Formats: sequence, structure tokens, C-alpha cells
Amino acid sequence: MDRSLAARSPLARLTHPFGASSGRRGARPPRGTGGGRARASVGLTRPLHGIGGVARAGVAAVRARRRARIALVALLIALPALAGGWLWLRHSPLASVQRVRVEGVHGPEAGAIEAALVDAARHMSTLDVSAGALRSAVASFPVVREVRASPSFPHGLRISVIEQLPVAALTANGSRTAVAADGVVLGPALLSSALPSLTGSYEPAVGQRVSGAALLAGLTVLGAAPAPLAGLATRVFTGPKGLTVAMRDGLLAYFGDATRPHAKWLSLARVLADSSSAGASYVDVRLPARPAAGFPAGVTPPAAGTTGASASAGEQASTSESAVAALAAGLTGGGETPSPAKGAPSSPSATEPSSPSTPSESAGSAPSEASSGAKAEGTESGSEPTG
Repeated sequence: MDRSLAARSPLARLTHPFGASSGRRGARPPRGTGGGRARASVGLTRPLHGIGGVARAGVAAVRARRRARIALVALLIALPALAGGWLWLRHSPLASVQRVRVEGVHGPEAGAIEAALVDAARHMSTLDVSAGALRSAVASFPVVREVRASPSFPHGLRISVIEQLPVAALTANGSRTAVAADGVVLGPALLSSALPSLTGSYEPAVGQRVSGAALLAGLTVLGAAPAPLAGLATRVFTGPKGLTVAMRDGLLAYFGDATRPHAKWLSLARVLADSSSAGASYVDVRLPARPAAGFPAGVTPPAAGTTGASASAGEQASTSESAVAALAAGLTGGGETPSPAKGAPSSPSATEPSSPSTPSESAGSAPSEASSGAKAEGTESGSEPTG
């Protein structure tokens, strides 16, 4: 009783300000006191771990950059050495040109052209071929239009020459010179008796081009001639029927102009390869789809193998080379025109009337020319047509 009163007295409160429980030994601290301190210490260590990771990442980045810088420096040091080695290899004996093969050269200047190209190639390397140097080596030969080189490492070089061969002999002011199909003057060194003649008002210098629509049209037609027929042309001129090609034995081919020259040559070959055109004085191919063979007065054309006034352009384009070769053989064999090859298309022929006042046509043939016109062309060509 007294003890409880003492505890409740003001003196007891002064002597034990924090209560009686604070004086007990072994009293347990309030909950949460020790656990809160542990959690606080763990929370403080987490930022330290994050700072350490950032530091380690920074060190790794510095090391990576350092390696990249070292590699870059090494590359900059090695580049000049590699470039110098490449330059040395390009011009070293390991890649020098030792074997040269020249293709595509013909004619009297073939030896000189080949020697010039071989000499220029000997100063080159298969790793450093100069097309400009090769073109300069043959610049004095107008017949050379283009030069192509193909190296083969380590010591081989193949040179392909594309030529512009002469197709006509230009006569001007009493002198003659060879001319290519594109009008380039090739010089008198390439003249031959097989070249047909052209007449001009002046002769340009070697390497220059001729001018004049008539000359260029004639060269275009001659340049398109098939090989078997090209050697049969003797002269090209402009007559009453337009552009005219005079061939051996006095045969005249009326081209009219330079349009569709290949089709006109094939049409001419198709007509003359037929036995029905034997003895013709001219062949009009101004319309390639409707060629016509004309005959002088008093000459009766032989019976045509087949009849038909015209042929389609597709049939003309399919004319075989055998028919052209047969035509060439017949014209060079004394004027006798052979029969067409088996399967070769036939050609229409126009009969020349005996009297210019009574024109007539053969059965299934294209309209004939007047006899006076045929005779005029024959007189202009300088020889009487003999077929």
C-alpha cells in the first residue's frame, strides 16, 4: 500500500523521470529499434555499389578507346607502306608486259600498226594498262578507229583493234584517196583497184571527213554492202533515179537515197540471184519490198522461176548468204547469173518493152521502166548493159 503510494508520489516521479520500466535489467528494447538501424546501413551501401559500377564502366571505356587509338595509329603507319608496296608492284618486273597479242588488223598497214602497239605495250604493266597510250601509238593510222586492251596477270596483254576499212576511192582535183564508210579520209596508201570510185570537188586532209550530202550518202550505201557484192561495185553517182551504183558488166542498181541501205542490198541480191533476172540492165531497189529488174529493148527476159509482184520485208531480211554468194559467183564468171539456191525466194522482174510507146509488164512482175530511161542510164554509166 505504502509502496504504491510512494511510486505515485511526486518525489518518485522526480527520482524516476523515465518510469520504472527503464530501470529494469534485461528489458527488451522497443520493437523496430535494432532492425531500423540495419536497414539504414544497407540503404547506405547501395549507392556505393552503383558508383563502383560506373567507375568500372568508365575504366573499360577508356581502355577500349585506348585500343582503338592504338589500332588507328598502326593503320596510319601501315597505309603509306601498303601504298608504296602497291606502286612498286604495279611497275615491277613481276607484272611487266612480256606477251602481246594484237587482233583485228588488216591491209597494207597491218604490220606497222601491230609494231606500234607492241612497242607501246612493252612499257606498260598488266596492273597499269594505259588505253590512251595505245591510242596515241596508232594515232597516225586513220584506219584505226578504236583500240581495246585486256591484260592477263602477270605478263599477258591482248589488244583488239577495230578498223574503219576503205569502201571507196575519192577522186578530186586529179588525185585519188581512200575513204571510209563514215567519211574519214584514209589516204592513198590504202587505195586498191577493187574500190569503187566517187567524185568530189576537193580532197580533205588525211584523218578529216568529207563533206557533202551526196558523197556521204554514197559512202553509207557502200559501207552497208554485203562482202560478196561490195567488190562488184565500180562506181557510185547521182543520176536521174537518184543514188545509183554501177556494177561490173554495166549493171545499174537504183538505190535512190541512203535510207535502209541493208534492206536494199539484200533486195538486190534477191533479185539477181533469181535466174529470171539474167540479162537485166538495171535493178530498181528504191522500194526494197518491190524490187524490179529492167531489160534493154529487144531483150526478152527468161521465164521466171516463180511469179509475184512483191515480197514482204521479212522475206527480204531472211535472204541467205548462199544466194548472195551464188550471185557474186555468177557475175564474176562472165556475166552468167546462176539459178537461185534451193529455198531462196524468187524475185519479180519487169520487162523492157520494145517500143517506149507501148509499155507492158510480165505476168506477176513489178511495173517496168521505160526503155528510154534504161538506155539513158546505160549511156551514163559509160558501158552498155550486158546483163
